[in-house]
Amino acid sequence: MKPFALDSSYTSMSGVFYPTGHVFALFVSAEAARQAAQAFEPGGDREASYASPETILKDIVRTLGGSDPLPSVGAEGDLVRRIADLASTGHHGLLVEVEKGDDADSLRAKLQADGAVAAFYYRTLVIEDLIEQPPTDTRQSVTVGTHAAAPQPGDE
Repeated sequence: MKPFALDSSYTSMSGVFYPTGHVFALFVSAEAARQAAQAFEPGGDREASYASPETILKDIVRTLGGSDPLPSVGAEGDLVRRIADLASTGHHGLLVEVEKGDDADSLRAKLQADGAVAAFYYRTLVIEDLIEQPPTDTRQSVTVGTHAAAPQPGDE
């Protein structure tokens, strides 16, 4: 496992975090992320990168840029905000390269078994939320897009 380093191949044309061909998963601890990376890298040919909460907040969240005058056509901005919410509470990230034989169900099963609390599978023009987050008592910073239909605590 190598340290995460943001480069242009991990962003969309508008510069927002969008690592096509990868899964970005979040874990409650660095140790959980490292164990998951070892489970994904048994033969050593799959690439995995570790991102500390500080790295996520410094590098990934900054891809949102300033206030964009136009709303995003996709959910990538909403997902970066969800990732930011988790990183701000101490969650650690793992970026895993998806191999040709991988499918969403097998990735989901493996990540859930490894303790991921959230995971996003970035494909061309599609981002799949692999692990649904349980509702919490706190208001999320994202109330539109990926969780638009979900009632928020305190809503009547």
